[in-house]
Amino acid sequence: MLRGLKKQSSYVQQNKVKLVRGGKEYFTVLTRLIDQAQHTVHLQVYIYEDDETGRMVASALMEAAKRGVKVYLLTDGYASKELSPAFIKELQSNGVHFRFFEPLLKSEHFYFGRRMHHKVLVVDGYYGLIGGINISNRYNDTDNNPAWLDWALYMEGSIAAELHKICINVWARPGQIALKRSLRHELPEIPTTGNSPVRIRRNDWVKRKNQISRSYIEMLKKATSKVVIMSGYFLPGTIIRHHLSRAAKRKIDISVIVAEKSDVPLAKHAERYMYRWLLKRNIKLYEYSKSILHGKLATRDNKWVTIGSYNVNDISAYASVELNIDVNDAEFATHVQQQLESIMANDCVQVTEEDYNKKYNLFQRAIQYCSYWLVRIIFYLFTFYFKQR
Repeated sequence: MLRGLKKQSSYVQQNKVKLVRGGKEYFTVLTRLIDQAQHTVHLQVYIYEDDETGRMVASALMEAAKRGVKVYLLTDGYASKELSPAFIKELQSNGVHFRFFEPLLKSEHFYFGRRMHHKVLVVDGYYGLIGGINISNRYNDTDNNPAWLDWALYMEGSIAAELHKICINVWARPGQIALKRSLRHELPEIPTTGNSPVRIRRNDWVKRKNQISRSYIEMLKKATSKVVIMSGYFLPGTIIRHHLSRAAKRKIDISVIVAEKSDVPLAKHAERYMYRWLLKRNIKLYEYSKSILHGKLATRDNKWVTIGSYNVNDISAYASVELNIDVNDAEFATHVQQQLESIMANDCVQVTEEDYNKKYNLFQRAIQYCSYWLVRIIFYLFTFYFKQR
């Protein structure tokens, strides 16, 4: 099934795709896919917490393992470091293969800031779920606590075989060639029903991959009418700002959806320092106000969508290991853009230059300025590698 796929820079046909909103909808799909697994489950996630949501997913993983399914769970060694030895032991004793990606202070490579930011599930090499959603109550709908706004892409088809191979490569440590070969067993062919062209995009600066960043640049260069970007932590670097500015000069209608309130206040202050830059270029700005915004996707001209773990900032561009899917399907892109336009109209407050000038005094702007440069310094530190190969 892995044979015959085109290079990752090319779109692969014969796929069915569906936009999945975070919260109950996402976790219903995720657990259903695990429950129906017959051969393999690969779950790779940045944050995994031992709470009600984490226990629910763990239960599904353990039940799959008991059925004879090969289950592999990879979490980031920094973001998921609070997982208890007892929780991990329970998973392993019930047949789940578990490991951390680059445990903090224990990595042999010392790539400071290089974290595995994937949020991907692949089942039987044919079903996939990829987005920006971690395994935690914050991303689920619990009593009186709506989920953070986020998205995922559900996929059936040939592209999942390539995702299966990527998950194996990330799971196996460098040099474990025999393990990689043993995991790449043939999976049964499943009839394909969809026809959406999709491609995998990856960012991993250590391995010289910057495909997602190139997708955003390509989006801005190819746009003919409209671009919508949703990003929970929107702090574009120099290159993306350059292409945003050039697209705006071509009179492209650009809208950016950001968070009104953030789980990282320093980043929010820094982000607001960017507001005047955006507004002076006639880029429309919307603050999502219903809950925390964590989503990461963009659309172009009702024709094209990118969705995944990539934030529009230098951490995603130059440090984290990121995974996105590009969908080159007008029907799907139109649906996604309609969803985003509905959110802008009903759940957001548009920020104008006049609003900004009225709302923030000189002291608050000074805080934003200092926050911006402090965040830039932090970004630099997180993208500095003590040791490279």
